[in-house]
Amino acid sequence: MPKPHNLRNRIVTAAVLAVVLASAPLRAHAASKEIIELQTQVQQLLDQMQRLQSTIDAKFGVMQHQVEQTADSTNQMSVAVNALQQKINAQNEAGGGKLDTVSGQVQSLNDSVDELKSRIAKLDKSIQDLQAQLQNNQSPPTGAAPSAAPDVNAPGNGSRSAANLGAAVPQMGNQMGNQAPPLAETFQAGVRDYNAARYDVAAAEFEDVLRYYPLDELAGQAQFYLGEIAYRQLNYADAVKAFNAVLESFPGSPKAPAAQLRKGLALLQLNKKEAGINELRLLIKRHPQTPEAAQARTKLNAMSVRITAAH
Repeated sequence: MPKPHNLRNRIVTAAVLAVVLASAPLRAHAASKEIIELQTQVQQLLDQMQRLQSTIDAKFGVMQHQVEQTADSTNQMSVAVNALQQKINAQNEAGGGKLDTVSGQVQSLNDSVDELKSRIAKLDKSIQDLQAQLQNNQSPPTGAAPSAAPDVNAPGNGSRSAANLGAAVPQMGNQMGNQAPPLAETFQAGVRDYNAARYDVAAAEFEDVLRYYPLDELAGQAQFYLGEIAYRQLNYADAVKAFNAVLESFPGSPKAPAAQLRKGLALLQLNKKEAGINELRLLIKRHPQTPEAAQARTKLNAMSVRITAAH
């Protein structure tokens, strides 16, 4: 099939020639015959152009229909993607709302385990101290002559031995008994009152732990619970200060990862988005394998924030 531009050139040439011939005077019968042939060729070319135009129109119509179908499919896909994105966002928001509750439950469980470990360690130390006291009382000093066995039947001997033994057992525990409350019992009471939502009483007990035993491991946990109490009472500014005290004064505390997580969440509650995000990223960097780091990743994903800051 001739190309469209060739056909147009041929038609224009034939038309110009036909006009020139038509304007010239007829010289002979042969000239008239050539004009008729040229007119016939022009007509044939015009017919070919019309058929070509019809073919192009038909193909263009098919292509336009396909384009419209593709556009409709694209629009439908876009609507489906938007609906899926909205559903994902809703699920992330719902999951983010449950994050605080789950975090609090996990922390309470960890605290119970830590408390039990502390009680076991202190009980073991008390047993060791008692054994040392008994050995010191039963073994004579090195180089001293063995003394005669005490006469248990002698008046007063039995009562004095029992009294000495009884005084040796609570000796260390009573050194600060008049000034400070017992550490383990005070901390355990604070945890119980915290779990029972008696926040004012719990705060006073945790403050006693910090006041009388500032260097003990439980002091860091007591400081963490003061932050938790402020967080649950929606006092996010004080919560940030308390969690920050854990990170600065007790960096080796087992509650340090949880304190950093809760500090980040409290900053987000204060609409300090950038500071909160940085705190969660720092938690993931410092303690990547902890449950708190997993919760931080979940929170950042729900916010559509990259885990690692761009450099």
